[in-house]
Amino acid sequence: MLWTLLTTETPAPLIVPDSIQKANFAQAIQKLTHLDLGEIAQDLLRQSLWIVIKLLIALIVYYIGRWVLHRLVRLVSRIMERRQVDVSLRAFTVNTIRVVFLLLLILIVVSTLGVNVTSLIAVASAATLAIGMALSGTAQNFAGGVMILVMKPYRVGDYISAQGQSGTVREIKLFSTVITTNDNQTIYIPNNSIATAIIDNYTTAEQRRVDWTVGISYGDDVDVARRAILAMFEGDARILPDPAPVVWVAALADSSVNLSIRAWTNNPDYWTVFFEYNERFYKELPLHGLNFPFPQMDVHLKQEN
Repeated sequence: MLWTLLTTETPAPLIVPDSIQKANFAQAIQKLTHLDLGEIAQDLLRQSLWIVIKLLIALIVYYIGRWVLHRLVRLVSRIMERRQVDVSLRAFTVNTIRVVFLLLLILIVVSTLGVNVTSLIAVASAATLAIGMALSGTAQNFAGGVMILVMKPYRVGDYISAQGQSGTVREIKLFSTVITTNDNQTIYIPNNSIATAIIDNYTTAEQRRVDWTVGISYGDDVDVARRAILAMFEGDARILPDPAPVVWVAALADSSVNLSIRAWTNNPDYWTVFFEYNERFYKELPLHGLNFPFPQMDVHLKQEN
């Protein structure tokens, strides 16, 4: 039996007679010659017309959706403004609504074109997962923005210092905080880094203390300097009487007696008072016989015989 199987010849390939091949070729030629070109053209025209109709419907849906989205954003913004919701939370909420509904609008438009939205959502979900893993920092920035809005360490309009930058908060976005510096530069700070950083908020308190350090020469009368400085403050309505301004001897330095001057003012007047009195101290204290020392070095030359 084994010998029979091993010696059995492989069957030869099936050879189609020429007559059958010629018949099949003739049949194909006959089908081509009997094609109804008019019917094909009508079918193509119907398909093209249907595609154009789909595109028009999709465009109409898109523009209507954009109009509805614009109205919805304005309505939400007005309601939150009427209820005196915080400006930072209002901007964050409006931006989130705009992004979410714009994505939904895109899905509706794609569905209108006849694309299978279910499979598209599955692909988008997988892509979102991959992108989310690659852009984990972006998700952290979003979470940081939520933390900022909940904890409220600062709000839009506050003057803050964080991450080595100082300026007025202009907007709290989904992923970053926008501040404007004193020289009108726009700086974007990621929410994740600023939410976990040390933040100096200079706008929270209504009043701030202004500090100066002024050095006078050894031998000058400290009481004269104190009376002269307090007299400057008495005629200025920006300097608050309570707490009262004080002038203390802060240090006996190498070349000067350093006076620590402290006065309280309203928050908006802080920088004006600070810079203006720097100039007044320089101009008016010498009129009372006070001198501003500067570092000096005595050099003794020894002559050797």
